[in-house]
Amino acid sequence: MWPIKEYEKQCIYILLGLLVLFFPFFNSNHFILASIFLMTSILLYEVSPDSSFFRFFARESDTRAGKLIGIIQLFTTTAILLMISLIVGVDIAGVYKFPIFIIGAAFAITTFGDGIADIIHIIEKEKKQNPGDKKSKVYSAKSSIVFLIAGSVFAFISGAWIAGFTLYVPVGMLIFLSVIGALTGALLESMTKDEDNIVIPFGSAMVMWLFYMFGYNVDTSYLMKVLLFSFVLGYLSYRARVADISAMLSATLLGVVIIISSDINWFFILLAFFLLGSMFTRYKYNYKLARGIAQGKGGARGYKNVFSNSLAALTLAIAYGIFPSHGQILMAAYLGSVATACGDTLASEIGETYKGEPRMITTFKKARAGTDGAVSILGEGASFFGASVIAILAFILIPTDISLVFAVIAGGFIGTNIDSVLGATLQQKGYLTNNGVNLLATVSGAVVSGLLYHGLVV
Repeated sequence: MWPIKEYEKQCIYILLGLLVLFFPFFNSNHFILASIFLMTSILLYEVSPDSSFFRFFARESDTRAGKLIGIIQLFTTTAILLMISLIVGVDIAGVYKFPIFIIGAAFAITTFGDGIADIIHIIEKEKKQNPGDKKSKVYSAKSSIVFLIAGSVFAFISGAWIAGFTLYVPVGMLIFLSVIGALTGALLESMTKDEDNIVIPFGSAMVMWLFYMFGYNVDTSYLMKVLLFSFVLGYLSYRARVADISAMLSATLLGVVIIISSDINWFFILLAFFLLGSMFTRYKYNYKLARGIAQGKGGARGYKNVFSNSLAALTLAIAYGIFPSHGQILMAAYLGSVATACGDTLASEIGETYKGEPRMITTFKKARAGTDGAVSILGEGASFFGASVIAILAFILIPTDISLVFAVIAGGFIGTNIDSVLGATLQQKGYLTNNGVNLLATVSGAVVSGLLYHGLVV
């Protein structure tokens, strides 16, 4: 009988999303609405786990904690978002710079999107776990799709309802914000365990606010095509076991934002890196596994790997859409970051199969294969090859000149070796993780390519 009871509790949680119906009536009273949510959270914290009220509202995670943690976290986070809106203030027209329709949409994404997806989790848990194991969610592509669809639909409905009373928002912008917010929420859900009701509303609201400030207004049909294209590619990566759920959603988010901000060819170039990286991760995998230096989880990548290698590229693609007058330099920097990521991945995956002994890039002393900062002739050649593939592919797909090819190859190769230096120093001392090193290296490669291209064309 436990699943039926849990479904009922989950439906009650989902119905909390109807509170967004009252949001527009507090458009000029954010402080009052924030106070109501905050005071309600305090009162809920004092509810006894032995009370009938607690038993009626408590979900599985609340019962384990002995508190109505889920609702408390949701209401507290919503209150904080409302206070941020107050602090940010209004523009010269008296309109809140952080409008309440975005907060309401984030609230709907969390209640409806996450709530409905949790019902899928309950079903999956019953199928794949022992009935007595009720502690963890079972993430699946199915629940992520449900989250994305439900979150997008209810975020749009909620946003349209609130905006209809408060300010004019173009339908195209509202649909784009709803989709990008729901996609962010689905990704954050796959990354968290017990903090969904903090991370999802806060993260989705911040992302929607970011694109609202940039004034993104995307044609709906084009957005749907881009979303479907990006998600299918991410799903195929997941099915091929080269990406987990979080990486699948990360790739989808990257695809949507990069294609809309720049051009589909930019995404194809980034996709080429992921394909090459996945292919060479499997290259002599058993040999690397036997030596204890193979990528974990059978070579499947997670969101940390995706973002550490692509965050610089994502930022530069967004900048390209906002500052088109600097388009050429930003494009060179974008390609340099991708070339660095590709060169570094191939240098690691191919270089680890080197039969001889690699040497530390800082001291040139011999080191064990797989040591952070260790390089070899094979690895350096693989790095140059990876950067060259990205540069040549860019020359084919994007109208440009030959100087860009040289700038991108140089940036990718230098960025890869900066990665090795950081690995031999800061990572070895524990100041940076591998993901942190990857991020700094791709930023370095972007800077080198951007400066070199600027020097060559000016």
